[in-house]
Amino acid sequence: MKIKEIIVVEGKSDSAKLKSLLDCDTIETGGSSLDRGCLERIQKAGQERGIIIFTDPDYPGMQIRQKVSCAVPGAKHAFVAKEVSIAHGKVGIAEAQPAAILAALENVVTFKEDSESLSWVDFIALDIVGHKQKRLWIYAHFHLGYGNAKTLFKRLNMSGITREMVEEALKEAII
Repeated sequence: MKIKEIIVVEGKSDSAKLKSLLDCDTIETGGSSLDRGCLERIQKAGQERGIIIFTDPDYPGMQIRQKVSCAVPGAKHAFVAKEVSIAHGKVGIAEAQPAAILAALENVVTFKEDSESLSWVDFIALDIVGHKQKRLWIYAHFHLGYGNAKTLFKRLNMSGITREMVEEALKEAII
């Protein structure tokens, strides 16, 4: 599979893993330090070819994703679940199962800031807050990564997902 956009990853082992599975180009952030020069390269790549942010499913990965998202509005996001990204006591893209990586890149999402497709009242009515399994299932179904209920609410809105879409998806849920 050929990826047109440049994939933003954290390190060399992530790049090596992706390049063993795909025909792609990557930019490595070098971890959460993410210096100005690297951000400028990412911004240039975003303008020229577009980028896909594909960071590790952990707290530092989330911080990097946030910094890059702010620098490149409209960037695409790919998420891989933590439970399929653990090997040898480490969590990351380099440790992820190949099928999970491919699925993540086939289901990228783009977030639009200041979008409200779902009100807080509707979100509460969906009975997600306080139901971890339901929340995790929704994250997985819509390929939105991982987070708490507030983050899910924000990502559903930024993805343009409506109450009706969530209700329809929940009909398929086995929780």
